[in-house]
Amino acid sequence: MSNTNGNTTNIVLAGLGGQGVIRAADILAEAAFLAGVDVKQSELHGMSQRGGSVTSDVRFGSEVLSPMVPPGEADFLLVLHPTQTENNIHQLREGGVLINTTAIIGDGQDLAVLDQDATPLTSRNFNVGLLGLLSAHFSFPEDAWVKAIHAHLPEKLHQQNEQAFAFGKSLAGK
Repeated sequence: MSNTNGNTTNIVLAGLGGQGVIRAADILAEAAFLAGVDVKQSELHGMSQRGGSVTSDVRFGSEVLSPMVPPGEADFLLVLHPTQTENNIHQLREGGVLINTTAIIGDGQDLAVLDQDATPLTSRNFNVGLLGLLSAHFSFPEDAWVKAIHAHLPEKLHQQNEQAFAFGKSLAGK
């Protein structure tokens, strides 16, 4: 497990309303909890109903006292929409890891490309695909991730989200 900031790992997830930022944070927090670490979560909705900025902080470690990631102390910044990278990059500590859309679909591509791509990713499960990529940085049991996905998504979406997660995780070595 990556604990680069004392004993607490700090993650900021950012995107636009409707992209599943909070759902992704819920899955991440649940996986951390199931892996046996103390976890705290917080979110800022903004105009989250449709298209406004949304961020969620997830912190985990042996003991976490506050749910908020202090500015400039995020070990990981996971960004679901390209327009939100610049808005949130100040959250990332020096040497922190940025995971964004270019990690999966490449520079200059639009999220709409995903629906026609030969990957298991769509615009509806892209958040879980990015979680798969993020998961490679932690030693959480695979079962914790699967249980967390199942806990936060309807049963009819389990298989496609497990595939999106596995695809994202497979990109970690590339």
